[in-house]
Amino acid sequence: MIFPEIDVLISEVGMRDGLQAVSRTMATAHKKQWLAAMVAAGVREIEVTSFVPPKLLPQMADASEITQYARSFDGLSIVGLAPNLKGAQAALAAGVHKITIPCSASEAHSRANVRKTREQMVDEVRNIVALRNEMAPQVKIEAGISVAFGCTLQGVVPEDDVIALLESVIAAGADESGLADTTGMANPAQVRRLFKRAVAAVGMQHVGAAHMHNTRGLGLANCLAAYDVGIREFDSSMAGLGGCPHAPGASGNVVTEDLVMMWEAMGVRTGINIEKLIAAREPLKVGLPGEPLYGMTAEAGLPLGFVYAAAQ
Repeated sequence: MIFPEIDVLISEVGMRDGLQAVSRTMATAHKKQWLAAMVAAGVREIEVTSFVPPKLLPQMADASEITQYARSFDGLSIVGLAPNLKGAQAALAAGVHKITIPCSASEAHSRANVRKTREQMVDEVRNIVALRNEMAPQVKIEAGISVAFGCTLQGVVPEDDVIALLESVIAAGADESGLADTTGMANPAQVRRLFKRAVAAVGMQHVGAAHMHNTRGLGLANCLAAYDVGIREFDSSMAGLGGCPHAPGASGNVVTEDLVMMWEAMGVRTGINIEKLIAAREPLKVGLPGEPLYGMTAEAGLPLGFVYAAAQ
């Protein structure tokens, strides 16, 4: 983690994972307003877009422009998703600080999501790493393990398959590999067990973020389970936006506002101001009028006498 003044890093993924899951396209101007509001709230890392052909994902047609706008904010870590070498080249040219490559632990999900086998995606990681080394060696590569805790297409995903894929992408040169509950099927005991195995397999320095969905209401509990075994980076999405088009029935990500509330109440510093984060929902509402927004903290507000972790 590159921010010593905080205890956990919240990586906001709503601009990518969230916006790709809604049918409408948010205007670029509204995206910029939303991004600026999140930065003002203290969000330090944002996955701003996905570098894919606009005909496949029109919501991300402004990927380069949004990335370049994000670079105007000092100290912000900018993440872009790239499923292949062409996307990675565009991401590097746009100026991201980290590229996330989706690698599915389920063969069925891999073929549906990126039209490649798991082995082909490991080769893609190796090629992207080589491109990174040539174009921008300072850029980090994360090969995230999707559907690590279960797949709505395949069903049970053997833990040995998850660990084998994680070891393969790290051997291919990825700097880190996080585990994603893409389908919202995980439970806290499973999260503890699999993250322990991941750390034992490749070392804590190579284990990336916990990416949890709240499909069955266990998102925060699963984040806490990952924290208990040493994970300190967490993906989440403002207002709980998100989902995967190739994971039927998997609803949104963990709500950023609720995740920040949990950590700060526990005395774990996020560096994020909850009131300003809730205010950042306004440009989201304007940009996606009528879109359902979730989150208990935004509805209930801060409790009387609430104290941020830094002041406890």
